Amino acid sequence: MLPASPWTRKGFAWTIGYFVTGISLFAIGAHLSFVNIAPQQARAKARKEFVEEYILKKYRKE
Repeated sequence: MLPASPWTRKGFAWTIGYFVTGISLFAIGAHLSFVNIAPQQARAKARKEFVEEYILKKYRKE
């Protein structure tokens, strides 16, 4: 949607500031997600192995 009047320097500066802030927050979130993916994968793998072992112990027919 276009503004009702032409851009002022102050309004344009605020718009650019909000845009840069949004991009920065998105980049920080992506970085933190990427950094924390290995521990999350390790926990998921350990949980999967635990559940598989539990089920095998409980329902193994010998």
